[in-house]
Amino acid sequence: MNTTEYITHSADETIALGRELAAKLHDLRMVILHGDLGAGKTTLVKGIAEGIEAASQDDVTSPTFTLIHEYRGPDVTLYHVDLYRIDTERELATLGLDELCASEGSLVVIEWGEKFPRLLAECDAEIRIERVGEMERKVTVVKGR
Repeated sequence: MNTTEYITHSADETIALGRELAAKLHDLRMVILHGDLGAGKTTLVKGIAEGIEAASQDDVTSPTFTLIHEYRGPDVTLYHVDLYRIDTERELATLGLDELCASEGSLVVIEWGEKFPRLLAECDAEIRIERVGEMERKVTVVKGR
């Protein structure tokens, strides 16, 4: 297992970190994002989307109500998933995450995936975002199982 920690001091730095991480994540299938409400999960995804040339940061929004946003890049399609409002395995199954993860050239980034132990067991990496100050965030990336 490979663990790397970063500290960001602003939303712009978190987006820049996402762009940097995109190169390390684009070959993965599923990444779980951990963090409290407002920690910066979607902010990080803005950078990841830019890094894989799938969307500009202004086009990336939280999928809290739509559950899944799709951003198509030249090599990778990013599926940004929010499970905050999903409570049961049955509801989870209706989203078709297994199919998204199985499709070639897809990266599925899931907020609140830790609610489902099966997803934690299947993911390729976890990214934890913690507030350590007003604007500071500690971002911990754990790759490999």
